[in-house]
Amino acid sequence: MDPLEDVLALLETRGHLSASLVAGGQWAVRFDAPSGVKFNAVRRGGCVLKVDGVDEEITLAAGDCYLLTRPRAFTLGSGPEAAPVSAGPVFARAEGGVARVGHGEEVLLVGGRFSFGARAQELLLDTLPPVVHVPAGTSQAEAVEWALAAIDRELLHRPPASTLMAEHLAVVMLIHVLRFHLAREPRAVSGWLAGLADPAVAAALRALHEAPARSWTVADLARVGAVSRSTLAARFKDTVGQGPLEYLTRWRIELASRQLRDGTETLAAIARSVGYGSESALSVAFKRVMGMSPRDYRKRAG
Repeated sequence: MDPLEDVLALLETRGHLSASLVAGGQWAVRFDAPSGVKFNAVRRGGCVLKVDGVDEEITLAAGDCYLLTRPRAFTLGSGPEAAPVSAGPVFARAEGGVARVGHGEEVLLVGGRFSFGARAQELLLDTLPPVVHVPAGTSQAEAVEWALAAIDRELLHRPPASTLMAEHLAVVMLIHVLRFHLAREPRAVSGWLAGLADPAVAAALRALHEAPARSWTVADLARVGAVSRSTLAARFKDTVGQGPLEYLTRWRIELASRQLRDGTETLAAIARSVGYGSESALSVAFKRVMGMSPRDYRKRAG
């Protein structure tokens, strides 16, 4: 199974759209630190993004979009000359799904946020920089543009189930943004996501995700990646930050954690499903990774 698809599915990724923002003249809107991952796309005009804790401002043009992967306050505006107003009252006055600020309609932004289930910070968000900016006009950004245009159509024409469709399209956009960022700046990500940029490591990751319960060896994974055992071990550790079998252990524990949170299977059944021969073997690995026993984890999750 594809690791990116696997992780996003495990995290129960959901898109949530907010009101669009129309702006003109001199304007600036100050946003509180968002919950989840914030995104905006400029559909018309341009503006400037300033994120707390990020030194450089980002100039956004029509067709650009960005992800804000950390809970940091930020400002969108025409430039430094405008005094920012709070986003809360601006969006509280939205009509027909559109909030307005300034004078005129030169700028149109669509946006929202992505929410995730448990463990998102460690599994996904910590592997990304605070801001992922996807500029328009590049070949890789065409797929992002397609998703944004489809969202535009859903919000403009409002056919049946348009909100649900637009929110699913937002998740499609997220996947394309992550692909784009990985292709453009593979060294700007870390962990398993960085491993996808290395062909041999990516092949090993796909194999581990396709059959996590298999008794893998590094030699097995090296054959999958068509490299030597020592080469795979070194490249895996260099990109992912841990060895292949350590990564396998942690992924198995993530899968077990989901079953403990959401299911009613016995610990013995969960152990077998993720590749451990006994409940005690799962308990030892689980406590080493999570710092508590599977039973305690299930109690806290429930």
